[in-house]
Amino acid sequence: MPSVISRSAEDRKASRYIIQAKAKPYHLPTKPYSKRPYVQPLIVKSLPTPQPTSGSIVLKILFSPVISYMRDVYNGVRKYAYPNPLVPGTSAIARVAATGPDTVLLKVGDLVYFDCTIHGRDDYDSVFLMGLSQGGTEGSVKLMEGEWREGTFAEFARVPLENVFKLDKERLIGELGYEVPQLCWVLQALVPYGGLRSIGLQAGETVVVAPATGEFGSAAVVVALAMGARVIAMGRNKEALEGLKRLGDRVHTVQMTGDAEAEMKELKKFVIMSLKRGGRVSLMGGLHDDLPIPHRYVMRRDITIKGKWMYLREDNLAFLSLITSGVLNVRDVVKVVGKFKLDDWEEAFQLAWDNGRLGQMVVFAP
Repeated sequence: MPSVISRSAEDRKASRYIIQAKAKPYHLPTKPYSKRPYVQPLIVKSLPTPQPTSGSIVLKILFSPVISYMRDVYNGVRKYAYPNPLVPGTSAIARVAATGPDTVLLKVGDLVYFDCTIHGRDDYDSVFLMGLSQGGTEGSVKLMEGEWREGTFAEFARVPLENVFKLDKERLIGELGYEVPQLCWVLQALVPYGGLRSIGLQAGETVVVAPATGEFGSAAVVVALAMGARVIAMGRNKEALEGLKRLGDRVHTVQMTGDAEAEMKELKKFVIMSLKRGGRVSLMGGLHDDLPIPHRYVMRRDITIKGKWMYLREDNLAFLSLITSGVLNVRDVVKVVGKFKLDDWEEAFQLAWDNGRLGQMVVFAP
């Protein structure tokens, strides 16, 4: 039998969420979502507490990270595609609140990491980011508009069972001394880890990270060091580059100067042409323009170019092992600069925007 969240009727109505919708009772709209206004104001309101079903699990959200650019996602500047109404929020650190009938490992009360990258179970290419972006296929849109519409900026969230990973609390908190909200950094680090792992980065190799001074680029530097590599970090922000230098003598920095737009167009070409024979390139990130590829150089030097969006489930398991073993020490890298309740979402978004650099974390604590 599945476990349930046993709460009084009054309590059930008290589960609070951030909603992107007009201030009216929550319901699934009968018209196609594409015909609804693209951006609607965020509000905080109560919804019925979710209950587990087959293939799902209900989590009590402890901390959910606020990505630096979320302000511009939910105000429409970035024009991300997602349905309205929507409960925003991506990955999270949580406790298991209720399990479904097919849960065999996780138990109520377990400390877990929830990963927001959701794939269709019968079509792996139907992938979207929960609470953030509906992806680019008909299947991914269907999943986000329907079954997995409510993200983690909430007190409780019902999520896919396969996206929940048990954390070793005794090891992480008791022995290594991590603070629970620091573990939200896993999301930032997993993204570059997926790219580095996909091109088979090995200990002793040299990797160029460009640009390297934002929250994801700087995480790539930290992750590459943990994987045993020497890192050349490129960026425009001199202060941020100095911070990366302090990570160790395997970090070498290159400051970019000149016209930012023109420089970025040539950056990828420059990095590719710095590689030796057999070099590998991982293309990640939200760049919308096409890149100039030095075809002759790539061909003659046997260069491999591989695109990577996010990461695989196996990458989650491998990365959590890096953290649990202590090879990658989160305590020394991550600083939580702000914890916020749901009502203070505007302040949280602004602080995250102002602190999108190495190890700086802003989190919701519902």
